[in-house]
Amino acid sequence: MVETGGGMADNTGNHWLGIWLMVLSAVIFSTAGLFTKGVQAGAWDVIFWRAVFAALVTLTILAIRGQLGGEWGAMGAPGWAAAVIGAVSTSMFISAFKATTIANVSLIYATAPLLTAAMAWLALREAMGWPMVLGAIGALVGVAVLVSGSFGGLHLRGDLLALGMTLGMGALMVIYRVYPATPAAMPMVMSGILLLPVAFYWGAPFAVSGREIAILAAFAAVFALAAILLAEGSKRVPSGQAALLGTLEAPLAPIWAWALLGEVPEAATFLGGALILVSVVAAQIFSTERSG
Repeated sequence: MVETGGGMADNTGNHWLGIWLMVLSAVIFSTAGLFTKGVQAGAWDVIFWRAVFAALVTLTILAIRGQLGGEWGAMGAPGWAAAVIGAVSTSMFISAFKATTIANVSLIYATAPLLTAAMAWLALREAMGWPMVLGAIGALVGVAVLVSGSFGGLHLRGDLLALGMTLGMGALMVIYRVYPATPAAMPMVMSGILLLPVAFYWGAPFAVSGREIAILAAFAAVFALAAILLAEGSKRVPSGQAALLGTLEAPLAPIWAWALLGEVPEAATFLGGALILVSVVAAQIFSTERSG
């Protein structure tokens, strides 16, 4: 069979769609610090209400689109694996922000491209080209500069939780790359449902004020959208590249804090953020040229 130019154009368009989905997902995820700073509730209380509202929002969207039965039927082993990994990663994600600084979480999460690339190599023998390798290194250097003033304040428990979350996100990206037919929304719903009894046992969710519950409802809604975008984007781009695009979250988080909370970034934040953005954009451009 001869491959037509139209088919190649479709593949290129699908790849760029995946890139834009990943970028939008990173922008949304970068607002996590705003939500965590907006509530006094404990980590398990945040996890509980985030799970409740994320499940409700996602199920409503699926019902409106008539996809409930299809998503449930397509779960399979990969979908349930994604649900379990998502549940563990979510609990680590929220707990890490409560136990260490946002900057430290960003630093550790910036290792995702390298960790994900290693997982993808084991599962798919999907090697990262030199633009991705250099881009990942540049991103790591950039985040190191960004948080250079806070190394002395690292908290081991929070940092280990952030590392666990990073490994979980890398595993999710590889699952969706290996099994692209895995639904994006239903695993997220089930991950929240799996978390509810655990969060209820360890927390006190019904002691949280109505104002904070409203904030957590917004938190859940926007992050439900981000998780779906992440899953859909991961199906369309190589795993290491997807994780590299996710590092855009690191320089964006302090920008949100500056614009909305009045937290003026230090010079290191500007420099580190610039290094990350340049690394991600340059790696994307060069890797696309090599594959073109």
